[in-house]
Amino acid sequence: MMMDPDYDLFVAAARHGSLSAGGRTLGVSATMASRRIGKLEQRLGAQLIHRSTRRFALTEAGERFHIALQHIQAQLHEAEVRVSGRLDTPSGPFRISAPTSFGRLYIAPLLPAFLRRYPQLSLSVDLSDGFVDLVAARVDCAIRIASDIPASLESYRLGDSRRVLCAAPGYLASAGTPATIDDLAAHRLLAAEGQLPWRLLNGHRYGVVDRQSHVGTNSSELVRELTLSGMGIALRSLWDVGDALHDGRLVRVLPDWEGSSRVGIHAVHTRQTMVPPTVPAFIAFLRERLDPAAWDRAD
Repeated sequence: MMMDPDYDLFVAAARHGSLSAGGRTLGVSATMASRRIGKLEQRLGAQLIHRSTRRFALTEAGERFHIALQHIQAQLHEAEVRVSGRLDTPSGPFRISAPTSFGRLYIAPLLPAFLRRYPQLSLSVDLSDGFVDLVAARVDCAIRIASDIPASLESYRLGDSRRVLCAAPGYLASAGTPATIDDLAAHRLLAAEGQLPWRLLNGHRYGVVDRQSHVGTNSSELVRELTLSGMGIALRSLWDVGDALHDGRLVRVLPDWEGSSRVGIHAVHTRQTMVPPTVPAFIAFLRERLDPAAWDRAD
């Protein structure tokens, strides 16, 4: 789509994570792709790709150039669809990101219907419990479960994320049931990296639980499994453990206390002049299909 074919090659390489993969999409051999990018760097007077790493990585100048070219491509695409009358038809590559558990439980089951509605999309999905850098990871739309969203992102709240303290009945039978928030100091607590301290509310009362997790992990799904197996007490979202609370595999602990109500489930994308039509289409689809009220009923 670009006027300069070397720009197209560079963007393709950045999108696919390697010169050879990017070259293949354009019918260019790996050797020729490397030669052309080298000449592009000479022409620009800047190194775009790190040569010292074993994996494909853009330099700081390469990142800036890639972002600029993406904006130009978006503008060209916008001009094309305006002329052709396809402005409101989502098509082409679309990359989304979501937390592992939420993505598996609630996003994945919706994707077949979304792709049937928009068959011209080329979809890729990243599931990660960390907050992915949307620009660096080239993510078009992400699901964030958080209390605050950075000003650099456009945010759409999809629903609340009520979080409750819970444990397996077997754990409480052996370790005892805490009667106050201070009693948690004598218990094993379970949380993924970045999820502690717990900021809890009881009406107008506010409490903070600042401890280390009994088991260190970057996986929220592992915390859920450890809680179900009786390893300790966790602060979990109702959308994640509502079924286990309903059938008795988990029970509420200190039921008057919950996680901060500021935490919500958001769809976010980078702020930009022209948002690709796929992004609002996906957000509208999520609002149509997700039922946040059902998560509270599982309590």
